[in-house]
Amino acid sequence: MSARWDVIGVGANSIDFVYRLPGRPAFDAPETKMRIAGRATWCGGQVATALAACAALGLRTKYIGAVGNDEHGRRMLRELSGRGIDIEHVVTRECENAYAVILVDDASGERIVLWDRPAALALTPDDLPADILASARLVHVDDVDQPAAIAAARLARGAGLHVTSDIDRITDQTWDLLRSVTVAILAEHVPAALTGERDADRALVKLRRGCAGMLCVTRGRRGAVLLDGDRVYRAPALDVRAVDTTAAGDVFRGGFIRALLAGWPPEAVLHYANAAAGVSCTRDGAMNSVPSPADMHRFGEPDP
Repeated sequence: MSARWDVIGVGANSIDFVYRLPGRPAFDAPETKMRIAGRATWCGGQVATALAACAALGLRTKYIGAVGNDEHGRRMLRELSGRGIDIEHVVTRECENAYAVILVDDASGERIVLWDRPAALALTPDDLPADILASARLVHVDDVDQPAAIAAARLARGAGLHVTSDIDRITDQTWDLLRSVTVAILAEHVPAALTGERDADRALVKLRRGCAGMLCVTRGRRGAVLLDGDRVYRAPALDVRAVDTTAAGDVFRGGFIRALLAGWPPEAVLHYANAAAGVSCTRDGAMNSVPSPADMHRFGEPDP
């Protein structure tokens, strides 16, 4: 029987209040006070944005997460649904939606993220429809609500599915999450924090001792590194002028998932994911920055 969904994402969403600044703010310099160059409100969040990228690149997608019962939560549902992402199993809580204040340096496109999320939005293992998770080709989780992410990963892995991740913080449950997924995609600082090894390649080799699947590290302007078995693959970042780097990691994961499900070899998967992230950096916002196949073609990328 064919899978109903290509990708089910389990994790966070956010309403992003984005402020463009004429420089990088600093607490101990004249830049403690500066005029805002521009502002906007966009939809984002780790898993929600990764799913938006998957949907834009042609995959059938479903989101499992929690939203608030305020206007921002309703806006998030409209945005997801409008992008063709199924929201049937999104739960609504009696609280405000998660949000972030994002400060973007107009000169470099680099950003600082300040966020808040009511405790009531926490997703729990009881919120997970086990039969639905097993109806996908791949499940993608983040590390925001780790008990739910671990439970979803184990359910999906038990059904023989790919399980990818977005891991960018260290807690007492990080190792459990790493061991539960089949493709661990980590922020640059995570391997060193887990292993004490600052060299990216050696850190991945150390992580391999506890994790059997693929291990990937995103490195911003330096591209990404992937360990598959005993072989290390590297791919450079796309050479673009960055406008806003906010969603680059999330879109990287969307591109990675698209190429992985197409059955591409690891080096090609990594290259495609980097290209998707690079395209996203040329645009404002999180979900607004996701590339289409036509966008990828303009940068020389074939369809998976």
